[in-house]
Amino acid sequence: MRMALLADVHANLEAFRACLEHAREQRVDRYAFLGDLVGYGADPAPVVEWVMHSVAQGSVAVLGNHDQAVALGPSASMTAEASQAVKWTRSQLAASQLAFLGALPMTVEQGSCLYVHANAWDPAGWEYLTSGQDVGRSLAATRCRQTFCGHVHRPALYHLSPAGTVSHFDPVAGTGIPLGSRRRWLVIAGSVGQPRDGLPAASYATFDDQGDVLTFFRVPYDTAEAARKVRAAGLPEALGRRLEAGV
Repeated sequence: MRMALLADVHANLEAFRACLEHAREQRVDRYAFLGDLVGYGADPAPVVEWVMHSVAQGSVAVLGNHDQAVALGPSASMTAEASQAVKWTRSQLAASQLAFLGALPMTVEQGSCLYVHANAWDPAGWEYLTSGQDVGRSLAATRCRQTFCGHVHRPALYHLSPAGTVSHFDPVAGTGIPLGSRRRWLVIAGSVGQPRDGLPAASYATFDDQGDVLTFFRVPYDTAEAARKVRAAGLPEALGRRLEAGV
């Protein structure tokens, strides 16, 4: 089975549609949505509606911090821009869509795979993986051989050797990476809707569990239109600029 791994869509419909079309070309069988469907972007309702339908057909979706904030109200730790986007997003969603977001699980385990937005040691704490030590802590908190997550908005791959050493691997888009069975792996899929690694193109990955092969992709999309819609909605100007710059 080939799974598409999509994190941090952030209500960016242009990027979302581009990645879904690309994933169909890769002949994926299922989807895993790794949190933060909403927040920042101008199209929360169609994004959530599509994911609701996909989950009903067997896809995986987990809760992100922005999903939680939209369902329950913004947290005190959010930036002013994020809080403004959360409040606006709440006004755009139907009760059924808000209920769907609020009911998303923190984690999903399937076979050797763990799906989570932030990390495995404290999924509800929303702490970022910013070092090899953080990655090792996350891997130690789960029995699963592969952990798939988002939250960081930059694609990355880490592995834990049998000796307990964490190593970082810089993935090359479009190149399959065998995830050897003697190591444990942590995959950050990047961000569909708000990349922050200096490349505006959307980021997602696929995982083929028949050969344990992971492939990262970058997908160009209409960033100008996505940014225009952010501005037209009255959302903070910085959110539009961020899409154009990929930072």
